[in-house]
Amino acid sequence: MKRKKSIQIAASGVMAALVCAATMLIQVPIPATEGFFNIGDVMIMVAALTFGPLVGAIAGGIGSSLADLLGGWYIYVVPTLIIKGIEGLLVGWICEKNNQSIQRAILAWIVGGLEMVAGYFIFQVFILRYGVVAALVEAPFNIVQMVVGGIIGIPLSLALKRRIQLQ
Repeated sequence: MKRKKSIQIAASGVMAALVCAATMLIQVPIPATEGFFNIGDVMIMVAALTFGPLVGAIAGGIGSSLADLLGGWYIYVVPTLIIKGIEGLLVGWICEKNNQSIQRAILAWIVGGLEMVAGYFIFQVFILRYGVVAALVEAPFNIVQMVVGGIIGIPLSLALKRRIQLQ
């Protein structure tokens, strides 16, 4: 039990740093919503699928919101903490059980990714009041982020799981 906690603490820190770095690596601004396209979802998928819901939530929330803070996207820091944290939590939770098949990973990716797309859409329409049209401008970028996150993140997680011993 103590070893598992140590692994979770270490993995949370390392994966949050990797999520932050991946998010900051490529940033394509979306002027209509003051948001940006990035590839941080790849590392959120890796964190959640490899280490579970707690690490997925911490890495997704803290890593992504730290990238917003460091990148000057201040309006998104708190919403990103929540939206990306929930994304990592959902993905990890869906794949937490022992039947971690590729189908389960794909389901987790779709559920988590759609939560992220919907979360930013709702935030932009109802909190920032940018309007539906502006939020719809960003939605395809978020969908591409989601797709890239799964297409790269799932195989990376599977490869990482084969290389490390978590038990």
